[in-house]
Amino acid sequence: MIISDILAYIGQLSIKITLFLGYPGIFILMAMESMIFPIPSELVMPFAGFLAFEGKFSFLFVVIASSLGSLFGSLISYYIGAYGGDRFVRKFGKYFLLDISDLEKTEKWFDKRGGKTIFISRFIPVVRHLISIPAGIGKMDIKKFCLYTLLGATIWNTFLAYLGFLVGQNWNIISGYMEYISIPIAIIIVLAGIFMIYRKMRDR
Repeated sequence: MIISDILAYIGQLSIKITLFLGYPGIFILMAMESMIFPIPSELVMPFAGFLAFEGKFSFLFVVIASSLGSLFGSLISYYIGAYGGDRFVRKFGKYFLLDISDLEKTEKWFDKRGGKTIFISRFIPVVRHLISIPAGIGKMDIKKFCLYTLLGATIWNTFLAYLGFLVGQNWNIISGYMEYISIPIAIIIVLAGIFMIYRKMRDR
């Protein structure tokens, strides 16, 4: 099975979980997406937005469940980095050309630029899966970490859900091709959505 098939399967499974579990399913999926699991928020959230369009979900609760899930998953990764980072570097760092001074540099980085880094990372595929671990290793202030994570996740999740809401009744046409859609293609769809919204705002 090639990678695109695996990603397509994960996308289909994520949609089924959303349908079966509802808001808890969205919470779980977005928590996993904020860790190291390849859960495509670019598919999950637009689909949840479509269900809100159909009246099956509340748009507000979709945003709340997804954003809290993102925060929960990010906190798990943060604490993995906070409590496992030092040990890993001390024990295995030499094999990766890392030492304690690198930890100190990481801590200084997150002290100065941690907030912006965490916030921006929420909008970047792949990066948002991993950024919480170095934030934990860098001992970023937990309150600041939660604030910027929740803020970035809420904006991103709301945007994706709104795209699905805009698609509305045309979702059934798109869903027929979901099994062939991988994360890169989903990202292209999101970028196209951004362009469409930008044009509408400019025309006004």
